[in-house]
Formats: sequence, C-alpha cells, structure tokens
Amino acid sequence: MSGCTFAPALSLRGSIALLCGSLIAPVALAADLSHSQHAAEQPELSPTVITAVAPSSPLTVTTNPKDPRQPVPASDGADYLKTIPGFSAIRSGGTNGDPVLRGMFGSRLNILTNGGVMLGACPNRMDAPTSYISPETYDRLTVIKGPQSVVWGPGGSAGTVLFEREPERFGELGSRVNASLLAGSNGRFDKVLDAAAGNREGYARFVGNQSRAGDYDDGHGDRVPSRWDKWNGDVALGWTPDSDTLLELTAGKGDGEARYAGRGMDGSQFKRESLGLRFEKSNLGEVLDKLEAQVYYNYADHVMDNYSLRRPSGSGMMGMPMVSNVDRRTLGSRLKATWRWADVQLISGLDAQTNEHRKRGGMGVDAHRGKAWTKDADFHNYGVFSELTWYATGDDRVVSGARLDRASARDFRQNIATSGDTRADTLPSGFVRYEHDLTALNATSYIGLGHAQRFPDYWELFSPKQGPAGSVNAFDGIKPEKTTQLDVGIRYRDERLEAWASGYVGQVRDFILFDYRSGMMGPTSQAQNVDARIMGGELGAAYMLSERWKADATLAYAWGKNSSDGKALPQMPPLESRLGLTYSRDAWSVGSLWRLAAAQNRVAINQGNVVGKDYEKSAGFGVFSLNGAYKVNANLKLSAGVDNLFDKAYAEHLNLAGNAGFGYPAQDPQAVNEPGRTLWTKVDFTF
Repeated sequence: MSGCTFAPALSLRGSIALLCGSLIAPVALAADLSHSQHAAEQPELSPTVITAVAPSSPLTVTTNPKDPRQPVPASDGADYLKTIPGFSAIRSGGTNGDPVLRGMFGSRLNILTNGGVMLGACPNRMDAPTSYISPETYDRLTVIKGPQSVVWGPGGSAGTVLFEREPERFGELGSRVNASLLAGSNGRFDKVLDAAAGNREGYARFVGNQSRAGDYDDGHGDRVPSRWDKWNGDVALGWTPDSDTLLELTAGKGDGEARYAGRGMDGSQFKRESLGLRFEKSNLGEVLDKLEAQVYYNYADHVMDNYSLRRPSGSGMMGMPMVSNVDRRTLGSRLKATWRWADVQLISGLDAQTNEHRKRGGMGVDAHRGKAWTKDADFHNYGVFSELTWYATGDDRVVSGARLDRASARDFRQNIATSGDTRADTLPSGFVRYEHDLTALNATSYIGLGHAQRFPDYWELFSPKQGPAGSVNAFDGIKPEKTTQLDVGIRYRDERLEAWASGYVGQVRDFILFDYRSGMMGPTSQAQNVDARIMGGELGAAYMLSERWKADATLAYAWGKNSSDGKALPQMPPLESRLGLTYSRDAWSVGSLWRLAAAQNRVAINQGNVVGKDYEKSAGFGVFSLNGAYKVNANLKLSAGVDNLFDKAYAEHLNLAGNAGFGYPAQDPQAVNEPGRTLWTKVDFTF
C-alpha cells in the first residue's frame, strides 16, 4: 500500500483495524441494531464535515476549525481554507501552501489571527501568513467573500479571513482540557492541547500543538520532498470583572521547518513571536453599545537554505550551500465602537499598522550567523472606517461601509535608483449591500456592490527584478490596484434541504501581474499593471435523505481575463466540485467524499503572481476518500479516514512545478504530485 509508514504511536495493523472498525461498524449497526434504550443513551456525535458549511449570513461563512473535516486534519491555515468552496492553494509540497480565493492571491486576501496581522518575511512567500497558523488551535473561522467589509483593515479585495479564539467564561472555579493525537501515513503525528482554568473574574488559557510528517509518496509511489516539523504555543490571561467587561493579554511563540518540492531552498526556520492586548466593554448605554480596543505585535524570523533539509547538487546557480535569513516585525492597533438606534447599527473606528523588513545571508553553511541585519523596507498604513446596517423592515436590511487609508512605503535598499525614496497614496474603499428575507420561501437573497483600493505589498514592490516599461523598478512604477465587484446570492433552508448560491463579476483596474522570462543572466521577473475582468461563483446543497443519511454537494468556479492583452488571467483554479454522503447513528458516523477538478485550459504561460505562474495546461482529476468516527463517551472520540482511497496520481493546477525559487533555474518542469493513498487515525479527549 503506497505511503503507509506510520508514526511509532500507532502500528500499521492497529491503524488499519481502527480505520476498518470506524468505517464498517456503522453499517453493521444500521442493519442489526434497533432503537433500543441503550442506543438512545449513546452520546451524540457531530459528523465529519464532508464538503462545507453553508454561509451563516450573506457572503459570510463561519465555522469551528476544531470540527472534524475530510481530508486529513490541516497542517496550516491554507491547508484548512482550501476545504471551503471558492478557496484553493498554491502548493509546494506537504505544508505551507498559499491560499487563493476565487483566483485572487496575496494581500488581496486579508488574513487576521485574533484581530492582528501576521506577515511573512520571504520575498517569494515561502512563509506565507497562513504558514504560522495552526487551525485546530482556534475556536472560530470567519470568511467574508468579496470587498464587503471595511472593518478589518486595508486591502482584502478578494475577501477577509478571521481566525479567532473566544474568551473563556467560567462561573465558579473550574477548568477544562481538550486534547487530541493524530497519526497517519508518511510519519504524520500531531499533538494538540487546549487547557483553561478560571472563575467569574478571570481565566488562564494555554493552547499548544506540534505537527510533523515525512516525505510523502504520490500515486505512482514516487517520493515527493515534503516533510515538516512545526510547533506553536500560546497563552491568554483574561480579566472579566463582570459579564460586560474583558481585558485579555496574549503571548505566543512557534517554530518549525519544511522541505519543499517546488523550491530551490527549504524553510529551516519559521520562528514566530506574538503579543496582544485587547479590551472590550459592552452594554455601555442606550446608544453607545460596545467599545473595543486592541494592540498587537507579531514577529517572523525565517531562514531559507539549501543544505539543512537537502543536499546541494554541487553544480549550477544553486549548487553550493547558501542561506537567506529574513525577518518582519509588525505592530498594529484598532479602536472601534458600536452604536445602536431603533433600526440602525453603526460600527466605526480607526486602525494603524506598521511593519519593517530586514535580511541577511550569504554563501556557505550558516553564513548568516553573526552578520548584521540590513533593513530594506518599511510600510505604514493608517485607516478610518464606518460600517452601517439599517434594518429597514423585518425582512429588509441595507448594509454599507466606507474606508479611507493613507498607505506609504520606503525603500531602504542600497545601490539602487530608488534608495531612500518614499511613496504614499490615499486610498478610498466602500460597499453597499441589500439583503432581503423571502419569508414565504425560507430564503435570504442579497446583492452588493463593493470597491477596494489596495496598496502594493512588499512582495509586489521588492521581489520583481523589473517594473513596468519606462519605470526605474517596481517600487517606482507599480500603481495601487482598484477592484470594483458586484456580488449576488441566495440561501434557502427548510427541515431537509439547505441550499445556497453566490456569484460575482468584477473589474480590476491596474491589476498587478508578473511576467517571467529567460535572460542572458538567468530568469528574470517583471511586475506590471493591466486591466482585468473576473467572475465566478459557488453553489452548495445539503439534503437529508432520511433521518440517518445526508448528501452534500458544492461547486466552485473562477474565471479571469487580462483585458489589456486579450488573454486569460493566469493562476486561476479550475472548476471544482465536491460530493459527499454521510451516515450517522447515535455515537457513530461514516462518510465519503468525492472531489472532482476539471482540466484547466485557460492559461497564460509564464505569467502569474509573486509565487505561482502558469507554465502549462493541467489535466482534471477525481479523488475519493472515506472517514468514520465513534464517540465512546462524553470525554473520548475516535476517528479515522483514508484519503485518496484509489491511490490516484494527480497534481493541482496551482503549484510550484518547474519553479525552483524564482530567480533560479527550474530543477524539474513536471508538476508536483499530491499525496497518494493516505491513512490517518485520531483520538480526541475532552475533560
């Protein structure tokens, strides 16, 4: 069986036995057990999420990242997000992909953890912001699609992603512990601990995890460089003198390493430091309802080299040992207030963020150690925002928002034409959305128009070797991106059927596009502005076939065109569908997932973004997976699954194939294949 090397904690025989028991026993129970008193006393089990949860409100998806989900539990934020319709990820191996929403990438997707921004440091996004996120250590994930919110910072033209931890609430002195262990193919072994204690006046919480895996085998049985080992630890101290007041101090650290199949270097260090302080006060008065204030500090110290996790080839531009050490220090704050009148709610406030980027490195093993840091860039953003909801009638709502940002960047690079230069822009954004409840149909519909202006990010200003024609470089010539998008949708729900549909069409002025070419001195990259058109949407439905059986289906499609050049917009994910079937009974559940991706023939060869580029058309594929779970009692749950049951050899359209780190020659023009058959087992404890 391909790719079945298990961690020592579980033997292969034990893993298969647990897997088979979890998958077959529910069927046996369905045939042989009646509704006895014993069965009625079994603890209830939340079935594994097979496709996706329906939107909780127009354009907003809210879910618990701790909920079991197929495929194997995610190793990072991008790995989890790609299970939500509309999301995909630029893949480079086993972990640390880069999330893509509706074909849009980078700072077009605003990602926050506990209200703060964690920015990576690698110029080629080897440490994307989601690399520092362990989804299972958070309590709530919220996705807002499109430019339909102004509260959470600048950019975010494609959407906003919030990973959040909820404050603890205790009555008398008490405590809780949640923990899990996971073992699987290719040496996968995860440990998670989430513990808290407190009383009415305060609490202390610790959340920690460690995740590791070896190189995986693809469907052909070929080994793919992909191993990782990472850990995170966070503490929170909260003061709750009454039910309306919260003061919370948070601190955290993390580190790890990851081997990449599609890069010329590996990530040998992913150090993270985080600090945060937030204050919330609710029920302040008849009009001023809530006040929230927050400050945060996030620091990433990232090392890339070609010798810690691989052996240098000895020839070519990457043949000798080399290392690059980069860091990013981000400071931010937010102040917002909520006012309520009879039929109006207003949220307004201001936020600020500053970050600086430094680097060091050289040829040779550990050449960065002892060298002085060189600062190459810093960024500042100051914004003011207001978001208003008008409850016009019991069935009608109008939601609107406006935002104004002052963004600037300074170039600290030496021996370059723009050295010491500062560029700044004032950028307006806003939206308006109409929501209507179709009471007779048990449905809610909406239509929204949004506009977002986005300042170019570090990766777009500093990583390209050239800027637009006629400019000195990208820092000098790249313009801010301006997205105007129309979103429409509907959600229906009754006792047996839940269905939803969302669609969008947009115009992007000055879309930031990368061209990759071969030159006399090796490959080179150029950033330019073009106009683009985008459209697409997502569909989903869940139907209760009976009291025990539930069927799910989702469909996601994204389309883009470079209207300046009359060709396809690169790095667009193909049409994708997920079909699920779940059987649950008392403490048991069993489910299947069939994921289908169409071929992608609309490509723009050698164009893309700072991480990915189109290099060829891609074939479609289908992958079938199974899972099962059994809740032994209120404190113990067992689950298991097999992903890619038929050991399919396939590759995602969005990956780093043939790309050994931009600026270096490709090692292999072939796509990076995904894992073959993968088995996993998991034990969850709750006390």
